[in-house]
Amino acid sequence: MNLYLFNDNDSAALYGIGAYLNELTHALAGSAIKLHIVNLHSTRPKFEIVKTNKIENWYIPEAGYDNPSLDAIEEIEEYYRNVTFLLRLYITDTKDLIFHFNYNQCYSLAKDLKAAFNCKTVAVVHYTKWSLELQGNLHGLRMIKTKPEIQRSSFEQMMYIAHEYEIALFNEVDRVIVLSGFMKRILETDCQIDSQKISVIPGGLKDKNPQQKIDRDEWRKKWHISGKESVILFVGRLQPVKGLTFLISAFRKVLEKIPDGRLIIAGSGNYENCFREAKDICTKISFTGLLEKEDLQELYQIADVGVVPSLFETFGYVAVEMMMHELPIVSTATTGLNEVVDDACGIKIPVIQHQEIAKIDVSSLSEKIIYLLQHPNEAKLLGKNARIRYLNHYSTDIFRKNMLEFYQSLLIS
Repeated sequence: MNLYLFNDNDSAALYGIGAYLNELTHALAGSAIKLHIVNLHSTRPKFEIVKTNKIENWYIPEAGYDNPSLDAIEEIEEYYRNVTFLLRLYITDTKDLIFHFNYNQCYSLAKDLKAAFNCKTVAVVHYTKWSLELQGNLHGLRMIKTKPEIQRSSFEQMMYIAHEYEIALFNEVDRVIVLSGFMKRILETDCQIDSQKISVIPGGLKDKNPQQKIDRDEWRKKWHISGKESVILFVGRLQPVKGLTFLISAFRKVLEKIPDGRLIIAGSGNYENCFREAKDICTKISFTGLLEKEDLQELYQIADVGVVPSLFETFGYVAVEMMMHELPIVSTATTGLNEVVDDACGIKIPVIQHQEIAKIDVSSLSEKIIYLLQHPNEAKLLGKNARIRYLNHYSTDIFRKNMLEFYQSLLIS
């Protein structure tokens, strides 16, 4: 089997999609599958193929177009035509050929490759454009779709076109993988995709939880955290859809009951909204920026509570990582995240969906965090249950088995 996984020079490659590709290549290591990762819009100056650890990394640089008459979509389609031309030149082994797309704007590439090769194609829905821009407001998307084009604002029209382009990809490929049952229902109801071509396969993570006893106090000293501080951990991109401003507001209320609280925010993005929200409590919040994995693992070990306050998640890798490290979780009961975190390993609060915007009840969020900090025995039990759930549902072994079965079924369909 020849498997070509498509990556892109995009911020998502540092977070969810990057985690997925890393874990997938790790899970498939040692199998009979020949792995190739095609890095689109590479910053490298020229096309290269680099082989490392039996995986071929193909780097296809960005292309500059001098034609001012091309709009954004036409430029994308021109770039993908060039990508297809390169792949036709360099792919010599076409036995059991699978192209695996990880970005939803690849419709024309999927179409061109199917015309150029005897192959199978699959797309994984890691996120959608509308869920990021509308902060998970599905009602808002449906309102945009029902409006006549002439009544849509320029932003609404952009959302409509992006959504239609995603649907075109899902219809074009042979199969679609979603990471949660929630996303399967959206594809069925809002995208009209045949349920028979949709497979629900949750992501998996390699176990990075050190089973030997750690010196938690020493690690806290390393991070300049005092022994009396209660550490609340957020990990992820600093985007509105991640609900971080609601968490900061909730943390202000936490400090009223637990003055020695500390909120650690690990991730990169737009800090300005966070700084504005946190101006009076900024000395109690630590912004780490994007961390190396080894550093992040240490924070998981020294934190008391993990919080995932997202307004929308197709899955929830951060929650799985927290579960792996036996961290009790406070999360929103939203979308795919609601399927990952169950009541045995976390405390959940609803997302309040208004017509125009989604919100989180800040008082409820703060109460749940305070409760876990003030009841360490219950928090510890949640953490142990979380670890069991990770092992039973989101480990590398489970992920490998599911993906190998999927690829085999794809080739015989």
